[in-house]
Amino acid sequence: MRLLSWNVQWCRGIDGRVDPKRIAAEAKRADADVICLQEIAVRFPQMAGSAGEDQVQMLLRELGGYEAFFAPAVDLPGKGRRRQFGNLVMSRLPVGRVHRHLLPWPAAPDVQSMPRAVVEVVVEAPFGPLRVMTTHLEYYSKEHRAAQIDRLRELHTEGCAPHRPVGEPGSYESHERGTSAVICGDFNLKPDDPHYRKMLDAGFVDAWQALKPGKPRQDTFHLYDGETPCCCDYVFVTPDLVPRLRSIGIDTQTQASDHQPVVVVLA
Repeated sequence: MRLLSWNVQWCRGIDGRVDPKRIAAEAKRADADVICLQEIAVRFPQMAGSAGEDQVQMLLRELGGYEAFFAPAVDLPGKGRRRQFGNLVMSRLPVGRVHRHLLPWPAAPDVQSMPRAVVEVVVEAPFGPLRVMTTHLEYYSKEHRAAQIDRLRELHTEGCAPHRPVGEPGSYESHERGTSAVICGDFNLKPDDPHYRKMLDAGFVDAWQALKPGKPRQDTFHLYDGETPCCCDYVFVTPDLVPRLRSIGIDTQTQASDHQPVVVVLA
């Protein structure tokens, strides 16, 4: 199973051009079964370079063969229709239960911030149910990031909790949520940040560390925009998935976003 995680900066490339078709073309090259995208905009012309396009629908049309599950963290009034901004999971594998979670947004009187969310889908991977979660944590506030990571830990605990099975069709009917999980996205954390350690303490394993122990980490952000490059995009897995990890790669060539795509293969 191939999984792509990528902060696409509302489909805005280093050239300043917003182009969902270009993002879709890059995703096609990755040939991913599950595509996890952060910073997707719907009818948000205020985003630099955007014409207010519905990027979810445009990506669906360009990719084909995928289902899309969008979790807007920002949902604001617009001219006639609402403006939304958040995270998207697209899957060509069968999908069972889906959850959309808002993350904590504590008081922040001295720094700008916005609501953040995580979208969770249970995909039928070749090896069984797999809970895939993607998110984008706050950039400006470390206190927000800390609270959001705490909530991610809680969500994983909730995901593993048993529930009374219900066989009859309806809103109470049971769908397996699965204890095997992947959580990926833009965490806005460098590897030496203490909050990065909180993900490991929660029981997750960094796929890069598992596959490339001791090797320098590749940068995923600011490769082409003149800023200092760093790594802030990760794929974490539950320990039972570590033996299934086959590879992790970062596309350092594309300039379709200010972040680089991360591809993980599990078998």
